[in-house]
Amino acid sequence: MPPKAKFSKEEITGAALSIVREKGMQGLTARALGAALGSSSRPIFTTFRNMEEVSQAVIQAANTIYQNFLNAEMKNSAYPPYKASGMGYIRFAKEERELFKLLFMRDRSHEELKEEREQLKPLLDMIQKNMGINEEAAYYFHLEMWIYVHGIATMFATSYLNLKEDFISDVLTDAFEGLRVRWKQKNL
Repeated sequence: MPPKAKFSKEEITGAALSIVREKGMQGLTARALGAALGSSSRPIFTTFRNMEEVSQAVIQAANTIYQNFLNAEMKNSAYPPYKASGMGYIRFAKEERELFKLLFMRDRSHEELKEEREQLKPLLDMIQKNMGINEEAAYYFHLEMWIYVHGIATMFATSYLNLKEDFISDVLTDAFEGLRVRWKQKNL
């Protein structure tokens, strides 16, 4: 009979997430996690097979937090929905630096990246409707905007610059309008 788990998956993941928020992914060790739980590291491995499983649970939890940031920003209605998604991405980088780095600044060359179009469908639909372009053009339009937004977010996550929200809003509008003109011309 296997030993009874001392901590639930949620408790371990929560403690691991707290460590990552404070020290980054490099701070997440079995010893540090055990200490955060007020225990040795042994009980962790009653629930998880290894630290890789813990890391994957942290990535999933961080992604949920990120999705909540986006949804909150888009429902807030301070900005049009598509712009709000970019502002939410940047806000996430500013307020959750280590989680942003974990999700968007780690080496992913060994990962098999799945097609994200289904996940992007609501944004692509917005772009298509707003600009009168097809889904393929909307995808590449979004990719170009995302590259721009990611650059700004990375500046926050690495404490390179601390820009004012009004300025960020203005530059996102400028980038959007410039790309809109170019993509409309391409689509004619």
